[in-house]
Amino acid sequence: MFVYVCVFVCAFHSNHWGEWNDSQLLPTIQKLMKGYNRYLRPNFNEGPVEIGMSLDIASIDAISEINMDYTATIFLRQRWRDARLMFPGNESVSVDGRLVSLLWIPDTFIPDSKRSFLHDVTVENRLIRIFSNGTVLYALRITATIACNMDLTKYPMDRQVCTLQLESWGYNLQDVVFYWTRGNDSVKGLNTLRLAQYSVESYYTSVSEAVYETGNYPKLVLHFALRRNVLFFILETYVPSILLVVLSWVSFWISQSSVPARTCIGVTTVLTMTTLMMGARTSLPNANCFIKAIDVYLGICFTFIFGALLEYACAHFYTMHQPNQSVEIGSTAEDSTEQSANSDTKNHTGTKEKAPNQGCGLSSVRDASRKAASVFIVENPHNIDRYARTVFPTAFLFVNILYWLYYLFL
Repeated sequence: MFVYVCVFVCAFHSNHWGEWNDSQLLPTIQKLMKGYNRYLRPNFNEGPVEIGMSLDIASIDAISEINMDYTATIFLRQRWRDARLMFPGNESVSVDGRLVSLLWIPDTFIPDSKRSFLHDVTVENRLIRIFSNGTVLYALRITATIACNMDLTKYPMDRQVCTLQLESWGYNLQDVVFYWTRGNDSVKGLNTLRLAQYSVESYYTSVSEAVYETGNYPKLVLHFALRRNVLFFILETYVPSILLVVLSWVSFWISQSSVPARTCIGVTTVLTMTTLMMGARTSLPNANCFIKAIDVYLGICFTFIFGALLEYACAHFYTMHQPNQSVEIGSTAEDSTEQSANSDTKNHTGTKEKAPNQGCGLSSVRDASRKAASVFIVENPHNIDRYARTVFPTAFLFVNILYWLYYLFL
């Protein structure tokens, strides 16, 4: 008895839903699909199909300087008119996305995409809506990793311009025409994005053509500019490097006789700066042709730190050789006096046929050589530290002004 009841209930439900499906789907699906050929585009032999595009940028998940690409999740919406799908009334019909195989759809693709996929939780994220005038709305939710050529010469004060391109794979301009449905307003979501290192500075859309060997194809381009937030790098790299440079100047106020203290400060700051330079390059491409702004600044800081170490080496050298220098200065003075006396005697006893300007030329050469040698003679080695206390900070401040003016405003 139970088996008969189950069979009756199942039969009733199957007949009931079958009659409901036939009555509801007859004017929308079966009737529309009657004689429909999905392999032929709309307006076949009558002109190109106009396809309107719009985008919603849901998120930009990652921007990689190493791979020079970005990963974005977007909602792509396409609209076109297919007269074969017209039906009476003013309403629209939403069709299950799995029925996309029954309709003709554009072969739109992203030419710069490295990897992409269509979301399929809990079902494939597709939307098909057919309006009574034959307009078809086809929406997709996709995630794509797209190439972006970056200029890192001003990193981290750089501004990158990336693009999102949409092209037709097989239909050329004689078959389909792409256009943005509302111009720049066709793109939504970029103004509200919150990125880790960047902020969206501006964006605009354009219509172009893709020229290949097989013909000219429609092309839509979204251009958007990304400005890197430099505050993170100031706190992580610039401030520590400046403090290391200032720390290297502490040795100028330490006595020159304290060799271990001054040597320890110099070597420690050099090694710490080297470690900081290596850490700053870990998030960037190892092999590229860019001399980045951060590399220039770290190189400047390393030069000043190494210069402070060399300053103590010179001061210590002159301190150790100060007695010998005084003796050498006295001997050279005596030698020069004797040489001048001998030269005067020779000039008086010489022949009168010599030109008078020849002696002047020799004496000027000797004077120039003595002046050049006197440059490397330091009477008081402690003056080296006194001068360094002023020269190093002044030079570092001047170089910083030039650096920030160039990379921020030029």
